[in-house]
Amino acid sequence: MRNNKRKRKTQNKRRQTARNEDFIMKPSVDWCFKELMRNPKTRKGFIAVLLQVKPEEIDETILLENELPKEAEEEKQGILDVHVCLADGMQIDIEMQVFYVEYWDERLLFYLSKMYAGQIKAGESYSILKKCIQVSVLNFERFPDDDFCYRTVHFWDEMAGKKYTDKLEIQILELPKLQKKASGPEDVMEWMRFFRGQNKEELKEVAKG
Repeated sequence: MRNNKRKRKTQNKRRQTARNEDFIMKPSVDWCFKELMRNPKTRKGFIAVLLQVKPEEIDETILLENELPKEAEEEKQGILDVHVCLADGMQIDIEMQVFYVEYWDERLLFYLSKMYAGQIKAGESYSILKKCIQVSVLNFERFPDDDFCYRTVHFWDEMAGKKYTDKLEIQILELPKLQKKASGPEDVMEWMRFFRGQNKEELKEVAKG
């Protein structure tokens, strides 16, 4: 009887160990994504790809408070996933959104505007305002009519046919489009494959890059 109990206990331990080894926290999970971005090397690598520069060209990436300041109690609170400031003052908001939500465009514009306006105080010169970028990593298709899985959006001068300013920028990464014939920069797409990873094999393979 005792031998049977020991045997069952050993078997249960092995099953539990196997389950633990098979378990992964997917990078697209909100908590996991934020923890990944807490790592300075990971954060710098991802931001370097988004800015299309080499990681060594970025001096520092400082994590800021994720709650945007309010001027009045009745103002809506803005809470960012990952709020980063670079050495030159540029600010980046990186949001991971797994499920479709209504008014996502309005939300990201709210975040971007608050981030930009929050840089300046009464009496200060507008010249201190630095570039702000809002990055949306989406696990749903925002633009279902094309195959571009990565895009950048700027203010555009329609009459002149050129960019009006680069002080405000939006970057959108649509993870589901990787299953299609997606088009985008390969280095960005590698990060997207990592965020989209569903099992250990996929994550190990993509993580090599």
